[in-house]
Amino acid sequence: MKIHLQDKSNKMTTIATSIKKETIIPTAENKKGIENHKKIATHLKAASEHHLDAAKHHEEGNHEKAAESTVKANGHVALANELQKEDAKHHAIVK
Repeated sequence: MKIHLQDKSNKMTTIATSIKKETIIPTAENKKGIENHKKIATHLKAASEHHLDAAKHHEEGNHEKAAESTVKANGHVALANELQKEDAKHHAIVK
């Protein structure tokens, strides 16, 4: 790996360094966090699909189906928000 340094006289210096990559083994707590992020992403993807469906239904003039899709999207967003709140608490405690 090369690192470029600039001193006060604006001279650029390149140095070479070796950085040893560490193998990271997730702890049980980290695994829970990883799963939480995946669940959040799944809910947000589902919400996105339902919002796209709602838009399509509105374009087709089927406003009742659009409303149903919107309710489903809002439900997934609410679930994702709850998981995000839990994740935020975890990150606030772990420093």
